Amino acid sequence: MNFAMTPEEAKTNEAYCRALIELLYQLADDDYIVAYRGSEWLGLAPHIEEDVAFSSITQNTMGHAVMFYELLEQLGEGDADTLAHERDPALRRNSVYLEKKNGSGTYLDEPHYDWALTVIRHFFYETFKKIRLEALTQSSYVPLAKAAQRVLMEQPYHLAHWKTWLCQLQQSTEEAKNRLMERIDEAWLEILDMLELGLKGGEMVEYQLITDEATIQQQWVKEMNKSLFYVPSQSLQKQEGNGRNGEHTDDLQQALSTCSEVYNSDRHAVW
Repeated sequence: MNFAMTPEEAKTNEAYCRALIELLYQLADDDYIVAYRGSEWLGLAPHIEEDVAFSSITQNTMGHAVMFYELLEQLGEGDADTLAHERDPALRRNSVYLEKKNGSGTYLDEPHYDWALTVIRHFFYETFKKIRLEALTQSSYVPLAKAAQRVLMEQPYHLAHWKTWLCQLQQSTEEAKNRLMERIDEAWLEILDMLELGLKGGEMVEYQLITDEATIQQQWVKEMNKSLFYVPSQSLQKQEGNGRNGEHTDDLQQALSTCSEVYNSDRHAVW
């Protein structure tokens, strides 16, 4: 059976709509938390050119999150700003690995951040994001397919940026390689939920909203094998918390509290 749904049609099919909403939260929440963690590097990046480039990538990524929150707003989930800033951590659907702090300290108090973590996390995520977006261009939900096409006009440049950093560090000193290896090993134990579709994954595939998670995982691992100088021998590991099911760490609460400070200071302000 072929589906091709508009917002009005989606609202009349409860099962379809619930699967769609779950997918949109994953898309929006992933980009939101990645953009926030990226924003914490403002003024702290390795050099000024990177500061400018990373800030631009972060701004674009937050714009992508806004686009997906607005699709949720169209489906009656509430105001996009409210969805971004006021939902409890247990309602968030981002991957746990993406909410991980950049390092010890805070932005305003001795921020000892790890650039190796940032390079690996963003390269892993942007590779996954490209695969997911390409699948979404064939989504049965027409507004989502169009949104994916628009985001794909920018996203390959983001991925190319992190590929460049990865290549440079892989060809750098032994210390750089060792730090990358440590972060790759760490990610291999924590990243699996990013590649999953959550409790409604079966319905997402059934309603042709996105391809199945096994295919996405295979494509992602294939890209890792092509790009990384070192790939862990073990399979991707199940972790204790699964962000797709609303299971998160204290790092997410810290991020949400900080990112929403200005919004919470005056929720009626006009931006």
